[in-house]
Amino acid sequence: MNLKEKIQMQKIILEILGTILGAFIIAVAVSLFLLPNKLSSGGVSGVATITYYLFHMPMGITMIIINIPLFLMSILKIGKRFFIESIVGTISLSLFIDILDKVTPLTEDKFLACIYGGILMGIGTAIILKSNSSTGGTDLISYIAKTYKPTIKVGEIIFLIDIVIVALNMIFLKEIEIALYSAIAIYIMGKIIDILFEGIYFTKLIYIVSDKSEEIAKEIGNTIGRGTTGIYGRGMYTNSDKLVLICAITRKDVGNAIQIIRRIDKNSFIIITNSREVIGAGFKND
Repeated sequence: MNLKEKIQMQKIILEILGTILGAFIIAVAVSLFLLPNKLSSGGVSGVATITYYLFHMPMGITMIIINIPLFLMSILKIGKRFFIESIVGTISLSLFIDILDKVTPLTEDKFLACIYGGILMGIGTAIILKSNSSTGGTDLISYIAKTYKPTIKVGEIIFLIDIVIVALNMIFLKEIEIALYSAIAIYIMGKIIDILFEGIYFTKLIYIVSDKSEEIAKEIGNTIGRGTTGIYGRGMYTNSDKLVLICAITRKDVGNAIQIIRRIDKNSFIIITNSREVIGAGFKND
């Protein structure tokens, strides 16, 4: 085995370990927080929650049964590596859930359960996404749907499925609070995934249109220590050329930047937008 193959093998092993770890964390969220309080996280686990309470079927076994046809339908649509790691994730999650189901729940307070359950679900899911894997369910459904309609938005599919399943949980278990608390758990899970998977380096982008661009750029650099970039544009209303300054800045420095700009040019035009991530000097390194 050459060096390249060894590196590739190490990567696969790390991804599988990451998948198993993520599955365990999700199982803790489900078995010790969500399931004992009849709460749903949507997807296949939401359906399994219904069967658990209506027919007393072990949740993990139900999840495997539901995922079998989904895997058979997607076997030719997804890569071999992703397919194998997803099977590992699905089986691990199902086993962990049924094992932890025998452990005493950590809380019977639905509010605390949806908060901590949502956080742990988000952490576990983010780890699995980072490992380029899945635990089956809605991930496979979205892959299958995209093969038939490539332009369809995966996020919308998962969101609609979650809404339907949470609604079914409420109908079958006859508690409206279940839907309300489940919605909170799903929302928190999504936010945690955003933070862990996409990064926490939220910054601001400031667009500045002014006749005193050079003075503003110099002052921002000297006072705040941030560089600016000038791009020439045309004001279509005034039909005049303008130098538009763009500056990536941390949230805590936005107020100082606005004061500097307004002090130099009270007639300046400022646009402030959110930026998910900025990579480079002064911000996040590669």
